[in-house]
Amino acid sequence: MSEDLVLINNPVEGVRQLTLNRPEKRNALNHPLRGELLDALVAADTDDQVRVTIVRGAGTCFSAGYDLGGGSAGHELPFHTAPGDGQWPRHVTDGWMGIWDLAKPVIAQVHGWCLAGGSELATGCDLVYVADDAQIGYPAVRFGVPDMQFHAWFMGMRKAMEMMVTGDAITGTEAVSLGWANAAFPLDELDGAVLEVARRIATLPADIVQLNKRAVHRQMEYMGIRAGIRAGTELCALGVHTESMANFLAEVAESGLTSALQQRDEPFGDYRTSRTPKN
Repeated sequence: MSEDLVLINNPVEGVRQLTLNRPEKRNALNHPLRGELLDALVAADTDDQVRVTIVRGAGTCFSAGYDLGGGSAGHELPFHTAPGDGQWPRHVTDGWMGIWDLAKPVIAQVHGWCLAGGSELATGCDLVYVADDAQIGYPAVRFGVPDMQFHAWFMGMRKAMEMMVTGDAITGTEAVSLGWANAAFPLDELDGAVLEVARRIATLPADIVQLNKRAVHRQMEYMGIRAGIRAGTELCALGVHTESMANFLAEVAESGLTSALQQRDEPFGDYRTSRTPKN
């Protein structure tokens, strides 16, 4: 595994840190990066010296989402997903929800932008700690339907609806109040705070922690979260065939991706068009 896309270190006993390392692309999730991250998570899960894993981003943000700029061109999907309509949303949803199936807890450490696919990755982790001024959003709802529809489960119906029909982002502090994240900290305190949580987890007996992680997820699954999110991939597949998506792709072909995204966000004055992006 290349250490260029995912940096791996062990800051304290029992804790593995995985750092998404495409800072020049705001850690956009292309196929190679997703593959290396998932491989690194499995490697940590099977390493007897590791009891908890932290996923974070290098540079100014956690992740601005999936790489829409051709970064996956020429690269195969990192794992097999049955082909056909809806393959992509099924693929990424199975990947991030697969973190639930790992034995050991995985913590998302979120700062700056945490958008679209980046928010899906963080949602799939067992615990989420954020910088108080982080920006969590799904701007892709302005031209399509999300791959992994976690919003109603973690944000509550009203805020989920608002985010899904506007594409607006929330801050890290708001994400905590809504229940998507565990706690928020000033950016300069985030590293230390997350390491302290990880250290506390690593202090407990590993076999008990693994069972208790599974206990929480099993209860959520009995309530229907996994089936509901997977069912949402079918709506995502339908969204690809809408007139609005066709118009957006035509704009990308004519003017380029950056111009199309700027045009998408211009009425809202955020993301690419914001004068003072919080990243």
